[in-house]
Amino acid sequence: MEVRRLVICGLVQGVGFRYAMVAQARMYGVTGWVRNRRDGTVEAMIAGGAEQVAAMLAWSHHGPAGASVDHVMVEIGSGEFSSFEQLPTA
Repeated sequence: MEVRRLVICGLVQGVGFRYAMVAQARMYGVTGWVRNRRDGTVEAMIAGGAEQVAAMLAWSHHGPAGASVDHVMVEIGSGEFSSFEQLPTA
């Protein structure tokens, strides 16, 4: 099991990024969460097998149609999750 914390920068709020990430995560069988941050970025914690996490990382570099991702910061994350959820803005 791998857990990664992502901070996604660019035009990523107001374009359905969180909603699309929830759908992608459920499709790949990844657990964790995603939320907007007050600084205009999107933060996510993703957990799953190596291939599942790699697929989500690849997706996060472009996101849904309408998004414009400039940079994705990736670091080791922590936690155990039973599903993938959209959380309130932090």
